[in-house]
Amino acid sequence: MRARELGIRIGDLSPGPHNAITDVEGVRVGHSTIVCGEGSLVVGEGPVRTGVTVVCPREGLARDEPVFAGSHRFNGNGEMTGLEWVREAGTLATPVAITNTHSVGIVRDALVRAEIEARTDEEDYWSLPVVAETYDGTLNDINGQHVTAEHALRALASAGTGPVEEGSVGGGTGMICHEFKGGIGTASRRLPEEQGGWTVGALVQANYGRRSMLRVDGAPVGRVLEKEIVPSPFEEEDETQPAGTGSIIVVLATDAPLLPTQCDRIARRASIGLGQMGGGLDNGSGDIFFTFATGNRGIPRAGLPEPPAAVPLQMVTNEYMTPLFYAAAEATEEAILNALLAAGDMTGRDGITAHGLTPELLLGALEEARTAGTGPPHHR
Repeated sequence: MRARELGIRIGDLSPGPHNAITDVEGVRVGHSTIVCGEGSLVVGEGPVRTGVTVVCPREGLARDEPVFAGSHRFNGNGEMTGLEWVREAGTLATPVAITNTHSVGIVRDALVRAEIEARTDEEDYWSLPVVAETYDGTLNDINGQHVTAEHALRALASAGTGPVEEGSVGGGTGMICHEFKGGIGTASRRLPEEQGGWTVGALVQANYGRRSMLRVDGAPVGRVLEKEIVPSPFEEEDETQPAGTGSIIVVLATDAPLLPTQCDRIARRASIGLGQMGGGLDNGSGDIFFTFATGNRGIPRAGLPEPPAAVPLQMVTNEYMTPLFYAAAEATEEAILNALLAAGDMTGRDGITAHGLTPELLLGALEEARTAGTGPPHHR
């Protein structure tokens, strides 16, 4: 069940046909999910609740036709590899992968290996993949490092267009959001033709936030859904990992012809969507946002012996960026909500359970919050 199916409309813009990041033509998403074992934690054995999610920016190999890209560090208690070259060159030439905190290295190396094997005619080929993480150690044997290169390659091979599986899948398998089960979520917005007609899609790996701060469509539902109603997976006395510790990765894609600095600007607007949901306030959260834009074609790949002296480009003038900002914020907010609704219950290591935010719970909490006059009128 997704937010729109419940009659919850986030913002004013309309979604694309799949309401997913894959509504941006050419963008593909793949997952590899690892769920095995039950009971007490034995490091190296499990229980395992983790995986990998991969976003591919174009058809075929990203290296063959890079895209302009940018990023934003809202809070830096996290990791996303490859950002220095993206900042320097302004281009993305690899897939973007998301996994757990202690598996970033193996996923990065697997993507390098995949590129090398695809380019047997290039002895001097090099790659700096973009790989991000959020922490799933509350439910998963994170120190066992169960993600392998094969899992990363499986996610890459499975990447496809169309609807995107959400919730407890891929990199989002073991994640917790606002003390409910979290994970992968996606949404999109398509601008009216008079505003450019472009699409902005968001994919999130949501693993952040305190229950009391959760807001949906402006209503403080987290205050209604107290821990006596839905238990938290976090122990009150746990000072090493209190509620709110975690992270969120947001990947934004658009077919608008943006330049790298404009991608940075779009990435910053993901913080609005996160804030609308009640996140972005904890020191222990790594909130890192990444944007790529496919609207320019023919950007030469690195390593060409005789690159063109100049490449014709298009751009959106800054006066027309405002609708794209709204689209990025709305898609991010709805993607987080979709992640929560899709996740379901999950029991992981040591019998710890993260409960899903069910449609019934959410609609009841929305009604109660609005009846109490603490939220805006319900959009229908």
